[in-house]
Amino acid sequence: MAQLFRDRILGESKRESMRISTNGVAKSFSIRDLPSPFGELENDLSDSELRETVYEIFVGCCRSSGGKPLTYIPQSEKNNHERSPSFSSNSSSSSSNFSSLSLQRSLTSTAASKVKKALGMRSNSNKKSPGKEISPTSKSKKPVTVGELMRIQMRVNEATDSRIRRGLLRIAAGQLGRRIDSMVLPLELLQQFKSTDFPDQQEYEAWQMRNLKVLEAGLLLHPIVPIEKSNSAAQRLRQIIRGASEKLIETGKNNESMQSLRSAVMPLASRSIDGFGSDACHWADGFPLNLRLYQMLLEALFDAYDETSIIEEIDEVLELIKKTWVILGMNQMLHNLCFTWVLFHRFVATGQTENDLLFAADNQLAEVAKDAKATKDPVYSKILSSTLSSILGWAEKRLLAYHDTFDRDNVDLMQSIVSLGVSAAKILVEDNSHEYRRRRKEEVDVARNRIDTYIRSSVRTAFAQASYIC
Repeated sequence: MAQLFRDRILGESKRESMRISTNGVAKSFSIRDLPSPFGELENDLSDSELRETVYEIFVGCCRSSGGKPLTYIPQSEKNNHERSPSFSSNSSSSSSNFSSLSLQRSLTSTAASKVKKALGMRSNSNKKSPGKEISPTSKSKKPVTVGELMRIQMRVNEATDSRIRRGLLRIAAGQLGRRIDSMVLPLELLQQFKSTDFPDQQEYEAWQMRNLKVLEAGLLLHPIVPIEKSNSAAQRLRQIIRGASEKLIETGKNNESMQSLRSAVMPLASRSIDGFGSDACHWADGFPLNLRLYQMLLEALFDAYDETSIIEEIDEVLELIKKTWVILGMNQMLHNLCFTWVLFHRFVATGQTENDLLFAADNQLAEVAKDAKATKDPVYSKILSSTLSSILGWAEKRLLAYHDTFDRDNVDLMQSIVSLGVSAAKILVEDNSHEYRRRRKEEVDVARNRIDTYIRSSVRTAFAQASYIC
């Protein structure tokens, strides 16, 4: 921890990613110094492949068994009907029941966002919603559902969406009563489609390889339960995936190749985390795969037509997104941490001009601080430390020489950056530091020490630059 707060050398903070021109447009910015704190995947799954995969999970967790459009049930109706949308109507699990009274809520009737209010963000209700710009003829169509909005936000075309829903219907018809978390979705979808279900062979090949790479990432490279080297199912799955890169598997039927794939996948996915038997399958809940997938879902909360604005329907969409937790192994604490990173990363990636995003990230970080005090889970603590260290490192590059970073055009950002940096430092020191807990709390004032360091470092930098000019 001492290394985290050591004095930086003079001139460490550069102008390139914070200077703002007089017309409010960023002169230059870069996110190269902001790597993902969640870690990198060990295979070459692209963002678009991850996005399509998690959209399949999202639809599978939220759709009703009758094949109706994805809908939203307001909180008032949920109080009267303790049932929620799901994959199957025959399951006794609360996460897999469905309501026939689902309301197709129009985007135009969305109430003021409670989530935005909690984040301290302004409403952008005067802007056009992505759902209103689907096509020139959208006025003649029925009101757009929240599910349709999510399809647009995740950049999934209608043909792909239709295929996904068709596949889920086929799975539901053949496996009545099975919960979505008791299936390995990529495996089941491979069983449902063959090459003739795609417009061309190239798209089919890309689809098959994506599903196999997802199985590889979730079951072999980033499993939630470690794999023994002698595991025969893991060895078979590796061989099948390598073989498919040379000759595709014949999918869409219950043939020998699909049976071989299933016999390798299911023993790996069915392994228990706690040693007790369970019907749940674990194929997308290992770190960092699950966090990368969940990040894709949260990024869909940003307006498709204005990348710095969050959609007005965030409350409804977030409620549906949380239904994927059963597959991705997420919880409220991981959600709070991931959401903080997504807000912060979007601020940096979009030119560092939208103070609303930085303010929202800081407010969300307050929830993370509460979580950090409430748990000592080692996995969570590792992700927490990585995320906050990345945020703090970025902030300190601006604050340790703030005379060089800020001017009259962007000085309004300084308060938010100081607050974010100090908040991240306090969590790291007070809740993640054994050294801090060994000392008397009053002996360490993290906020005061950080501010003092920023001032002293910036003054030294300013004097060094003045001396060099003279």
